[in-house]
Amino acid sequence: MSTYQNGNLSDKLIRIIEANAEELTDLVVKKLQSSPRTESYHQLSYSDLYARAYEVYHNLGRWLWEKSNEAVQAWYNELGKKRFEEGIPLSEVLWALILTKDRLIEYLGVCGLADSAIELYQQQELDRLIGHFFDRAVCYAAEGYELRASEMRKPSAEAREGKRRRFWLEPGTKRTASR
Repeated sequence: MSTYQNGNLSDKLIRIIEANAEELTDLVVKKLQSSPRTESYHQLSYSDLYARAYEVYHNLGRWLWEKSNEAVQAWYNELGKKRFEEGIPLSEVLWALILTKDRLIEYLGVCGLADSAIELYQQQELDRLIGHFFDRAVCYAAEGYELRASEMRKPSAEAREGKRRRFWLEPGTKRTASR
């Protein structure tokens, strides 16, 4: 049993999410590969998308209840970098995260386990935590994407040195006109 499980409804819902991660993952991958907002994802392999989405759902409880954001930040920064390298537009990366969150919220709504006002409050609190988690995930993925983009735009040290050499002639050399 995980450290975050103490018997309340939100913990039960987290366990349901993690136990049904395969079903949730299949739903979200199918949506990513069919949505007009994520056309670039249609070209990615099912297995790659499945592995990423499964990890989110399978580890959601740990990520929601951890006090540190470092693991989540590193994971989503890496996701953003990978998607940049794959040539996927940032808007589609962000839509993919929103679709992942939406599928999860819909799934929890179908579970409908709230039998009292307190349990309804706990379910709403979990929805809020999930929203907050995915808000951060969107920002971290965008950071990773932009970081990789800026790294790719920076000319290498050798290229910068080569430009300097072409611009400044060594003493005793003559510039020749070329056409």
